[in-house]
Amino acid sequence: MKNTFNKITSLLAKNGFPLPKHIQPLPSSGSDRQYFRVLVNSGTMDSLIAAYNPDIKENKAWYSFSKHFRSQGLSVPEIIAHDDSFTYFLLEDLGNTSLFNLLAEGFNEEAAGYYKKVIRDLIKFQVEGIKGLDLNVAYPVKSFDRKSIMWDLNYFKYYFVKPNGVLFDESKLEDDFEAFADHLLRAETGYFMYRDFQARNIMIYDNKPWYIDFQGGREGPLQYDLVSLLSQARAQLSEKTKTELKSFYLTELEKLIPGKKATFNKYYNSFVYFRLMQVLGAYGFRGKLQRKAHFLISTGFAVDNLVRLLKTTPPDIDLPELVSVFRQISAAHQLKQQTNQRKHKLTVRINSFSYIRSGIPEDPTLNGGGFVFDCRALPNPGRIADLKDFSGLQEPVIKYLESSSEIKEYLEHVFNLVDQSITNYNQRGFEHLQVNFGCTGGKHRSVYCAEKLAGHLKKYKNKVSIIINHLMTDSW
Repeated sequence: MKNTFNKITSLLAKNGFPLPKHIQPLPSSGSDRQYFRVLVNSGTMDSLIAAYNPDIKENKAWYSFSKHFRSQGLSVPEIIAHDDSFTYFLLEDLGNTSLFNLLAEGFNEEAAGYYKKVIRDLIKFQVEGIKGLDLNVAYPVKSFDRKSIMWDLNYFKYYFVKPNGVLFDESKLEDDFEAFADHLLRAETGYFMYRDFQARNIMIYDNKPWYIDFQGGREGPLQYDLVSLLSQARAQLSEKTKTELKSFYLTELEKLIPGKKATFNKYYNSFVYFRLMQVLGAYGFRGKLQRKAHFLISTGFAVDNLVRLLKTTPPDIDLPELVSVFRQISAAHQLKQQTNQRKHKLTVRINSFSYIRSGIPEDPTLNGGGFVFDCRALPNPGRIADLKDFSGLQEPVIKYLESSSEIKEYLEHVFNLVDQSITNYNQRGFEHLQVNFGCTGGKHRSVYCAEKLAGHLKKYKNKVSIIINHLMTDSW
């Protein structure tokens, strides 16, 4: 890490930036790329993002695509500089809020508005963005072809199907893969295929969506990216919302290219299955093999999607062995859910407390586990005269804290950690989990964070019982 910081500092100096005040590593995603927030206070900007990626071919595709998309007025971050090795980059900082973060409050009017903006931009990427794009630098392939399809299908087979003990005839499954690839390749191509167009890769900055992680883009069909957006496992969009947004996409597409609706719909459901297989393969690799929490948590949501899809929309072509695989995955998942439901419900006890006045709460279940989250590094409403007499349950403090990007980033980490424990505890039949939030007085930050976690956990519905307790209530 020290060498990485030195490289970033050197690149900053070479491009006229002062010595950075702080270099903060950002949470890793599903790739080997590393990102850092650099506090610079240069006069023109407060911060920027430093990126490191050892894959130079991928970097060249990303760099070329970025320049092209910006020239077309598409909202992608500016690349400020890069080093001679083409592995370190300085980028525009788009903050911490993604479209996915907005869904923490549910699919409300604000989220719906952004999704429609995103869909309009997607069509621009697909139809206008391909014009003049240098596909010779695309990596690892420049078009959606049989080779890339088979990569994803086999990714699914080797990293999800086999590790989960699903039974299948290898030869028959390969025959189905070939038939499925033939079918997908009949869809019209010639458009830009973003490849990973999902809510985590869409940042909300300056009241509009911005787009990242398109380095795997290539020439391809229209359907794949809309499926990626609407069928994202953790986004949990309702079927009604998906249908409405798909209809909106087709209406907007018809304005630009009339007559596409019929051919688009003909292959759409097949791409839903295909994307789902790609996602499950990735979750198997990143989750089971690399033990990354986000992917382990997300697997159940993705299989839920498969269960619903099999019930409502079977594959458009005859794929008997592949459907047998799907049904085994679905049956095993539903059996696990039924087993867990027969067990006692997991109770999550959430406390807010004061480090000074009450100390860390005892665990009444005597399990001795759970989490203690220190909120004292977060912005403190107690230091603001107009806010100190309010609590974290009241609107003035809530508005103040919700305006902070630090709070949003902090809570995202908290949610991921607690989600991982809940998923694991439910699978193992545990009955109790305690989560404590502490701050100086136990009145503002800890109370707000405890309430936000309780709201987040409502998504578990009948799987989790929530008890929330603010220990310092009597002193407010």
